[in-house]
Amino acid sequence: MTGEELARLVAEDAVTLVDVRSPREFAGEAGYPCDPRQGHIPGAVNVEVSELLDAEPAALPALLAARGADPSRPIVAYCHSGSRSAYAVAALRAAGLDAENYAGSWHEWSRRPAS
Repeated sequence: MTGEELARLVAEDAVTLVDVRSPREFAGEAGYPCDPRQGHIPGAVNVEVSELLDAEPAALPALLAARGADPSRPIVAYCHSGSRSAYAVAALRAAGLDAENYAGSWHEWSRRPAS
């Protein structure tokens, strides 16, 4: 999925966005100096990748719902560069959820005009 495709889906409110970075990265309190800004994609919920990998697959829909995400919708996971989110997508798919990785992740999105 490209940044443009994700921007369209976000604008249409057509996906559940799951940021699998640490809570500090999500809040913009930590990150990588190669990114022009820190934070998260508007509308995303934060579920650290380790939580997804440590949970039983059957428990993932409830975990997402508890964080304010709708697991019945298509899910797009992202991290900083697409690596952690690739693991997250594998876990989500193992739970039977419709999930896709945004490979450009925050590294790409942080270069878009702030919204």
